[in-house]
Amino acid sequence: MTTNGDSALPSGAPAVAARTGFTDAGEDRPAATGDDRLPDALTGLRAAIGSARFPLALPSAEPAERTGAALADQLDDYLLPRLSRLDAPLLVVVGGSTGAGKSTLVNSLVQARVSAVGVLRPTTRSPVLVCNPADSAWFRRGELLPGLTRTNQPSTDPGTLHLVTAPALPPGLAFLDAPDIDSVVDANRALAGQLLAAADLWLFVTTAARYADAVPWELLHSARARGAVIALVLDRVPAEATDEVAAHLAEMLAEQELGSAPLFVLPETWIDGQGLLPDRVTAPLADWFARLAADADARAAVVRQTLGGALAALQPALASLAEAADEQVAAADALDERVLAAYRAANRTVEQGLRDGRMLRGEVLARWQEFIGTSEFFRTLEARIGRLRDRVAATFSRRPAPAVQLQDAIESQLSTLLRGVAAEAAEHAYTGWKAHPAGAALLEPELAHHCADLPERIERLIRDWQRGVLELVRAEGGDRRFVARTAAYAVNATGLVVMIAVFASTAFIPTGLEVATGAGTTVAGQAVLQAIFGDQAVRKLADKARDDLLKRVRVLLEAEAARFLTRTEQARPAARTAAELRRAAERVEAARLHSGFAAAAPGGERS
Repeated sequence: MTTNGDSALPSGAPAVAARTGFTDAGEDRPAATGDDRLPDALTGLRAAIGSARFPLALPSAEPAERTGAALADQLDDYLLPRLSRLDAPLLVVVGGSTGAGKSTLVNSLVQARVSAVGVLRPTTRSPVLVCNPADSAWFRRGELLPGLTRTNQPSTDPGTLHLVTAPALPPGLAFLDAPDIDSVVDANRALAGQLLAAADLWLFVTTAARYADAVPWELLHSARARGAVIALVLDRVPAEATDEVAAHLAEMLAEQELGSAPLFVLPETWIDGQGLLPDRVTAPLADWFARLAADADARAAVVRQTLGGALAALQPALASLAEAADEQVAAADALDERVLAAYRAANRTVEQGLRDGRMLRGEVLARWQEFIGTSEFFRTLEARIGRLRDRVAATFSRRPAPAVQLQDAIESQLSTLLRGVAAEAAEHAYTGWKAHPAGAALLEPELAHHCADLPERIERLIRDWQRGVLELVRAEGGDRRFVARTAAYAVNATGLVVMIAVFASTAFIPTGLEVATGAGTTVAGQAVLQAIFGDQAVRKLADKARDDLLKRVRVLLEAEAARFLTRTEQARPAARTAAELRRAAERVEAARLHSGFAAAAPGGERS
């Protein structure tokens, strides 16, 4: 086995630190124990990440969920427990592609068959952690990788961590044999990534046949971005290709700014009856790790470099999370606005319909003309209201049909208008959501139409409004002699006149001819009402009736819009999520700088 280039392995612990790119400058040491600023900041960050939600189906949502889960895992699995014990044993996570020989290498380094090997893939289904017996207490406590259940037996459950002790492994150092990074099992791949994020040092194992595969390089890029300490093993290299393959891999590493990472080359060789590589093959790598384990300063330098890099790498990840949270809120607002715009337009259509005369067409116009033409109501009431009370009552008692028919026509016309605007608003809101990725995911087919019970609610609205109009008529005439001097039917008839006034463009009451021509003033009807209430009272009565109707319509349409708005309200993330993430990130960064954890630049040099 050789290292990259032709340089020999370091002969002493200080050289180990230099060879791997670690420094031990006093000013880079973390602040003395007792300063809880950084752990407290990370705990607050963990809470902010845990409460962040990205429920709306946006392109950024799924990546944000993955990023949030990865950050939470890293905080739980590595950053918080490692900060609590900077002197804990160094954890080397051994990762690599399927069949790269990771388990065989681990077994050979600890001189015991601790991790299963075989031809069936994947072999490593649950991670195996091997350490010196003196260090087992730390790993059994479960502070590191707390989500994995400790076990003393091999397991096929990826949620377990098989702990094994090996006296041949020096204290201060532990190996974790991770599942394949390109496993066909999704859970294994996810676990491999999680374990690598909990490593103090990444040992990547690849082969002469697969060292250029994309998946390992993706993880190497991730490690480089984190500022993690990396070492590589190129396994099963034919003797005749050693120089060529090693040189090519070293060139690739240099291109990716990983040229300072130690590279160990293992030639093709036999495996003994215990499934171990010959000592002469593993001795240089075993010696390198032994020297690292023996030097507390070198181990501390590794920890500080990886920890500092991981802390610094939080910032861009948190920035992307905050941006995704902002997008969630903006999307929810946009969806709400599309709905509100559709129903605002519906309200405007109703308002316009009460002002432009469209309500006074067709059946309403015909019944109004009949109502005006067949009654003596206005002329008699205008001449002498009190004296002709009996005649008015008798007239309407004999001919109730015009009033009833006019009332039915008003109800039908208004119901048609309200159904139409509600249906149109629902269609526009549905179309607006369908064109938005988050809205499309929230839609249900029934939202394309108004509520099934809308016709019944419209009928109740109209009846309630008509009763309200009659109450207005009675209230406005309460201090006069109108109610006392006219029959109850005259109040109802006056109410119908007021309803017609609501459908006109002014508070004046149109006759059939004037409605048809759209011009002029109402002589008889207006004179009658003015005689009863006075000009200002007439206008006030019509305005109140119109306002009451529009208010009821707004409530009706708000209930229709709520079918959409309730969905966004249920899916809407907390508006404070992005701000909390940014504040937490700022606190972590300030605490990191105060604590002396400088980020490691690519290649292992301090920034």
